[in-house]
Amino acid sequence: MISSVFRRLLRYSLLLPATVVLSTNLAAQDSTDATAPSQEDYPPLGTEVMVPDIEGLAEEAARAQSRRRYRQAASGPSVDTPSRPSIPAIALRPAEPIEPPPVISLRIMLDGYPSPRHAALFVARERGLFASRGMEVILATPADPDVPSKLLAASRVDLAVSRQPLLHLQVDHGLPLVRVASLIATPLSALVVRKDGAIETPARLAGSRIGHADIDSRDVLLAALLRGASIRDDEIETEALHFRLDDAMLEGRVDGVIGAMRHLLPRQLADEGLATRVLHIEELGIPLHDGLILLANRDHLGAKRDAIRRLVTAIEEATAWIANHPEDAWRLLANAEPALDTPVNREAWEMVRMRLNLSPAALDQGRYRRFEDYMFEAGLSQERHPVSRLAIDPGALSR
Repeated sequence: MISSVFRRLLRYSLLLPATVVLSTNLAAQDSTDATAPSQEDYPPLGTEVMVPDIEGLAEEAARAQSRRRYRQAASGPSVDTPSRPSIPAIALRPAEPIEPPPVISLRIMLDGYPSPRHAALFVARERGLFASRGMEVILATPADPDVPSKLLAASRVDLAVSRQPLLHLQVDHGLPLVRVASLIATPLSALVVRKDGAIETPARLAGSRIGHADIDSRDVLLAALLRGASIRDDEIETEALHFRLDDAMLEGRVDGVIGAMRHLLPRQLADEGLATRVLHIEELGIPLHDGLILLANRDHLGAKRDAIRRLVTAIEEATAWIANHPEDAWRLLANAEPALDTPVNREAWEMVRMRLNLSPAALDQGRYRRFEDYMFEAGLSQERHPVSRLAIDPGALSR
């Protein structure tokens, strides 16, 4: 477009000011030039000539070319058209907030009142290790120590704290329970008897009255001791004490307690003036076993496998922190659960924290197999169950 304008200008030699009057003198000089072009190629002398605005013509040509391209582009409500010029988009309302990921809620039933043995759970909660993994974990206390696993089997809670001997017993009874973590991998239970009494070994249990803290204490631990000492069940009396172990001993209602926490009851009784003798059950012929475990309902493993993995990972991190910062961990526990801050628990803390399992997910299959064989051979269970029925490593759950 621009080049055609220039060609027309060259043709008529109109490279003059906007309005020019050609003089006769210039015409006379040109007439003497032998090479001058003929007059026929020029306008008559004295003619006023209007020279086009070159810059304006160029701009107009550019606008025309832009309009042609615009007409060829796609049209519609989502693009600009010549009849609808482009304008910035305007938000009529604030953007919708981004929904946070859903929080996984888990309810865990403890096996008794809060205790130093539950430290990994409380520390993980207080340090935000559950929350950082998208979980809300509720730690509940049972009214009866025999209730947690039953509530779990009935799907009333998501997980339950228990003990390995009870797991073997209840699986044999048909409950859909399975171990998913070991919080403490050594026995905590003991046979605690009066020091001024006659019971120095299981062989002296005949004729005594023994209280028990829970079902597995009576049907597994005590039953195994009696069998090993060739004492019939009818040769002793038993009483379910639940959470009243110290009262029964102080009142003289029982001669001893089976299943008592070795780090708690002896000190409690000592503070009340009663000296005791502590018989460690793993030294009385009962195989080593996990003292504190976390159980899940086998029927719901598929739906909860991701939540269980997150939970156990948080417990592992909490346990490592406790090992590195035992004093800070105790202060954290005492602030979170003021009822824990007693002389008995402060003394027990040193022993308990050293028994916390640094690899809670890890499964010792040999240990579970040996205890299952012991239960069956001692007549404490009806059949041998495979380890896969009793315990799993949550990290090995199919993804």
